[in-house]
Amino acid sequence: MTEPHDHDSRAALPIWQLVTLSIYWFGIVIIWGGLNKIILPAMIEDQPGGAANLGVLLAIIVTVGVIAPILVQPTVGMISDYTVTRWGRRKPYIFIGALLDVVFLFGIATSQTYLALVAFYFLLQLSSNFAQGPFQGYVPDLVPKRQVGLASGLMGTMIVLGTIAGVGIATLGVNSGSLLVATMALGVVELVTMIVLVTTVHEGTTAPRRTQSWLGVARSAWSTDILRESSVLWLLVVRLLFLGAYAATSLALPYFQRVHGMSRGDAADTVFIGTAIVGLMTAIAAIPGARISDRVGRKPVIWAAAVIAGIGLLGVALAPTPEVAIAAFVPFGIGMGAFLSVDWALMADVIPKHTSGRYMGILNAGTAMAEPLFLIVAGPLVLDLIGRTLGASIGARSTMLVAVLFLVGAGLALFRVDARRREWDEVADDDGREQTLTTTAPTQA
Repeated sequence: MTEPHDHDSRAALPIWQLVTLSIYWFGIVIIWGGLNKIILPAMIEDQPGGAANLGVLLAIIVTVGVIAPILVQPTVGMISDYTVTRWGRRKPYIFIGALLDVVFLFGIATSQTYLALVAFYFLLQLSSNFAQGPFQGYVPDLVPKRQVGLASGLMGTMIVLGTIAGVGIATLGVNSGSLLVATMALGVVELVTMIVLVTTVHEGTTAPRRTQSWLGVARSAWSTDILRESSVLWLLVVRLLFLGAYAATSLALPYFQRVHGMSRGDAADTVFIGTAIVGLMTAIAAIPGARISDRVGRKPVIWAAAVIAGIGLLGVALAPTPEVAIAAFVPFGIGMGAFLSVDWALMADVIPKHTSGRYMGILNAGTAMAEPLFLIVAGPLVLDLIGRTLGASIGARSTMLVAVLFLVGAGLALFRVDARRREWDEVADDDGREQTLTTTAPTQA
């Protein structure tokens, strides 16, 4: 039986350490920002029949890709919870996953058929989530309670900056006709951030006592005890829908082409400008949002974020000109920044701490499923079907209205989340049953 840890007794981490804990998010997101928003739509449009069926083909590829994070993140995260090496619990998985990312990015960049593109995209999801599952355990592992809000704000900032950088690099690739170079550049940046992380973060070698085989540990990631964690499950729904609304930016390229009559190059430039505005607003809102959530609670900040982001998306949907659409990205970015600033803090608060890699991996399935869910609804059913029936412009505008409905759903699901901080859980029995649960008094609404 392991003795409880007093997380509040841990010394505060220096700000540079919080930054290096977050920097790998920049490397992860730079890949998916560049691929999903610019490179994949451009490569699919170049396939026979790609332009006419863009919504369907995008939905297929990201849906195939989402299988990997759903399976890999909780499983490898759980295995890393019990791993003991000289590097610590998490680093070996991060190192291997990042190296494989570069290999599969090259496969995507050199794919000549849609089938090859789907295959390498799936492999990239496997390798990326092999690293990401364990990586997500760092905040609950290392960050003391009083710094969780700040760490979450920094992560939100890195996520947005990575998206901006990824879209920028991909846009340069589209405009120069060098998608291969642009795709590989995304991988190089991720490698650099991985090296910074593994060489600067000291995670220690402490791990819960393993009483099962490694196969048993992997299988226990999917034990039914998760069904008793109602707040974790409802928070999964919140993240799925809120981040699904953010995935509306993945249809920004066809939006500007079909609504405002832009060429692919001009639309890509406009998407980059819009993404930069969203990123800037998100970065501005992230740290203040985290600080405010420490005072008023995580949930009120997320509700306010949903309202502000929804106003922005309505503005994009109804915009008469590209300039008005770009201006509407300002409140959208502020709302997303407020959400991202407290998202990770709320996750770190509500999960059981003894296997943080497992539970953070499960919650991040909301991130993995968010874009596919949105694209399944807004792609074939709205962008393509409504576009054919009522006109391409109406179909593209309607995708933004779907995102507004996602935000409404996220706000409703948040009512079911108990936001009290879980201070410590004893290590679970072999059958996954928790033995002890400790919570603090409510600090969130």
